[in-house]
Amino acid sequence: MTTEIPGIPRPDESPAQRLSFPRQHARTQRFTLGAPRAFTVSPDGSRVAFLRSSSSTDRANRLWVLDVSDGSVEREVADPLLLLGGAAEQLSAEERARRERSREGGAGIVGYATDAAVELAAFALSGRLFTAELRAGTARELPAPGPVIDPRPSPDGRHVAYVAGGALRVTGADGTGDRALAEPETGQEATVTYGLAEFIAAEEMARSRGFWWSPDSTRLLVARVDDAPVQRWWIADPAHPDRKPEQVAYPAAGTPNADVRLFVLGLDGARTEVAWDRARFPYLARVHWSADGAPLLLVQSRDQGSQLYLAVDPDDGSTRMVHAEEDADWLELFPGVPCWSPSGKLVRIVDEGGARVLAWGERPLTGPQLHVRAVLDVTEEDVLISASAGEAAADPETGEIHVYRVNELGVERVSQEPGVHSAVRAGGLTVLVSATLDHPGAQVRVMREGKQVAAVTSHAQRPGLTPRVTLTEGGTRRIPCAVLLPTDYKETDGPLPVLLDPYGGPHGQRVQRAHNMFLTSQWFADQGFAVIVADGRGTPGRSPGWEKSIKNDKTRTLEDQVDALHALAERFPLDLERVAIRGWSYGGYLAGMAALRRPDVFHAAVVGAPVTDLRLYDTHYEERYLGDPNQAQETYRHNSLIWDDGLVEAAEPHRPMLIVHGLADDNVVVAHSLRLSSALLAAGRPHEVLPLSGVTHMTPQEQVAENLLLLQVDFLKRSLGL
Repeated sequence: MTTEIPGIPRPDESPAQRLSFPRQHARTQRFTLGAPRAFTVSPDGSRVAFLRSSSSTDRANRLWVLDVSDGSVEREVADPLLLLGGAAEQLSAEERARRERSREGGAGIVGYATDAAVELAAFALSGRLFTAELRAGTARELPAPGPVIDPRPSPDGRHVAYVAGGALRVTGADGTGDRALAEPETGQEATVTYGLAEFIAAEEMARSRGFWWSPDSTRLLVARVDDAPVQRWWIADPAHPDRKPEQVAYPAAGTPNADVRLFVLGLDGARTEVAWDRARFPYLARVHWSADGAPLLLVQSRDQGSQLYLAVDPDDGSTRMVHAEEDADWLELFPGVPCWSPSGKLVRIVDEGGARVLAWGERPLTGPQLHVRAVLDVTEEDVLISASAGEAAADPETGEIHVYRVNELGVERVSQEPGVHSAVRAGGLTVLVSATLDHPGAQVRVMREGKQVAAVTSHAQRPGLTPRVTLTEGGTRRIPCAVLLPTDYKETDGPLPVLLDPYGGPHGQRVQRAHNMFLTSQWFADQGFAVIVADGRGTPGRSPGWEKSIKNDKTRTLEDQVDALHALAERFPLDLERVAIRGWSYGGYLAGMAALRRPDVFHAAVVGAPVTDLRLYDTHYEERYLGDPNQAQETYRHNSLIWDDGLVEAAEPHRPMLIVHGLADDNVVVAHSLRLSSALLAAGRPHEVLPLSGVTHMTPQEQVAENLLLLQVDFLKRSLGL
């Protein structure tokens, strides 16, 4: 008879099986390494380009092509190890910042762009410029001054534009004729860049690029960013006192933003500034330039209550208004729009009549049965969208996101299996990416006319556990919830201590019908907890009113966590005398608020990278929800955890708090946690602080990520007396 001791491997286990879940989770970057991503379909529907690393523990992505018309064969096109001759990657400060904004934890080829025919791909690797011929399967380096950022071929494949040293440069695809089309003016080299997205655009608007080719490959639209008006902060590394603090331009709420302009630059040297009312509409939110119409801009007012769709005359830089929108709360930005249809119709997503709908010109093509999330592709026959169930849907389909074909005749669902789906389409070929509760990771199927013609292989590791999850709704507001119990739980075991595990705020939907979404929550459940994940008001995916109900009052997100907990206690074995909460970023803010303001409900909190004084977070985010802090001091104070005079609205009794923060975080700076700790100390409230040296808002380091989970469990058990 063999007795198994938890944490001690069996002799017959493989090395992969012997890893604890925290180490496995960290080493595989949450089981994402080895999974294919970043798909591009050629317009003739013959091939699919994508990125994938070689294994579940390999961070270095390679560029691949799936030849659909040639037996669906996968070919490796570019291997970073070979291209760099075995040398380690060297990342510039600008490239590290770009990856932080996009939360990119991978290595190697993390992004690429192609010409219109998907024949030529360009990518940066270790600050150097590379191109790959996707049909031939060959890659080579082009001579270029570095470090190179965001290279993009022209639509005709004859040129490659890229950014280096703050300048927008162009070179021939054959490596000749490299030149700068625009570079920082004399004396402004430290603050001006051409062709890069500013911090706010990349962090909050999901606009990660700063230049766009014309469809005829003769001109580019190029953003000029001057961050001289932006206040300077300093990010120090106390673990290395010999290093200088890093200076960052951070536009905190109520302070100046970067000055953003747009120019049309010709390959012949012509330069024309695009004109719009930048004083009233300073945010350049979206840019679209296709053969279907004039260059199209979406610009927003600073309070995000007004926005204009503008068509640009690239010859003289003038603009004309195509459409205008206003909203009493704010106007949301969406992937894939605005754009033109092939017939010249403006395609957009709009909040209308309490629903989020797809608009084709001035006509809505969907109704309240669907909540439109993104536009994936537009043809003259239809629009491919992703959407979740709307408020008028017969079934709430909790946690599901589907792909639909929409036209003037109606709506057709493309994805069928309950789960979370997305797609890329061109040339009659659709790459459908599907995650479900029943299968780890995501399946990638290549479809033509509704039938699967190929599948893209994933090398992602299978997790060592399976979520025992129930998706449901809680409370009178029907809050989407997931409840996870220990794998071996039996009814006779009685009530369990509870751990709330939310994000719980804007842009972060945690309740999704996908296996890997709940792996960490299940691991916590297996430590002896009933784990609850609740997506209350403010989270995406349900209705505009649901998202916008937190205007001026984020404390409603905490109310919904409490309501969900109490409603679920009527149906699940929850011990309400032992309730904890953990979270990161907005979830950390929520956890801190729970411990401070609702100690009658919560008995311990893990507060990770929290925003504590909302005046210290950025303009586009905080001003969207709370307005300008210079005119709304009381609103900001009520929604913050701390203020100039200490803790805000803190109740008794004091509850244990573990505060965790990366010292290198340039998004939610560590000042948030340090000031919270100081305020707690001044109030005589004991707490624990875990500073993470060299860690940003992400925690990609394997040992750090693993030990964070273990330390949290130890803290929670100690604090709840388990």
